[in-house]
Amino acid sequence: MTARSGAVAAGNSRVVEQGARLGYAASGVLHLLLAWVAVQLAWSGYGGSADQGGALGLLAGSAIGAVLLWLCVVGFGLLAIWQVTEAVAGRETSERVKSIGRAVVYAALALTTVGVLRGSGGGGGASTTAGLMTSTGGRLLVGAVGLVVVGVGVHHVVKGWRRTFLRDLRQHPGTWTERAGRVGYIAKGVALLLVGGLVVAAAAGAASQATPGLDPALRTLLALPAGPVLLTLVGLGFAAYGIYSFARARHARL
Repeated sequence: MTARSGAVAAGNSRVVEQGARLGYAASGVLHLLLAWVAVQLAWSGYGGSADQGGALGLLAGSAIGAVLLWLCVVGFGLLAIWQVTEAVAGRETSERVKSIGRAVVYAALALTTVGVLRGSGGGGGASTTAGLMTSTGGRLLVGAVGLVVVGVGVHHVVKGWRRTFLRDLRQHPGTWTERAGRVGYIAKGVALLLVGGLVVAAAAGAASQATPGLDPALRTLLALPAGPVLLTLVGLGFAAYGIYSFARARHARL
């Protein structure tokens, strides 16, 4: 059996496929929580961390929340594994690279969720970035990562505007879900553009005191004129993406 045929078999297994769908549902939970955090930050002076770890942390502290977090760990983990099988089995280099990138993202989300369950919050990324910023080579690497994030943000905006996300589904999810996906992809793309822009600015020394990430990106948006309104719109976009993610869990082409 070749590596590609083994990857195809693994990706087509019922456990991995159903786990991938659970992962998309977990993404829906995460983005609904991010929407709540964004709105709270806009209007109620939210004092927690306005990022993935902070959002998932809202579920901590209760038995039901812990169960949901463990389901998110399993879902994100199996979705990462499915993306790895797609990368190995893929024929086009561009698609394989995208699958590897998605696998890294979902694996990171699984680790973040484990960190929340352990009470550490999974916030090691900031210290890693701070360490890299102490050397020229590290700053160049951080800047390159920021440019990649900007590119991903542009990709999300275009994908939402052109509705090409429908290609990821095996059937049309319905008009309202399509609209939610369109709004959600554009809003998530805007958030990623902000994050990537802050990373590049930090690497260039224009924002040496800033810690790149979603939390400072949302707080930067809040500081703009009409910031609470803009942040609320982003929050509504996160909610729309969450709704689409639940539909994707059902209709995803796997």
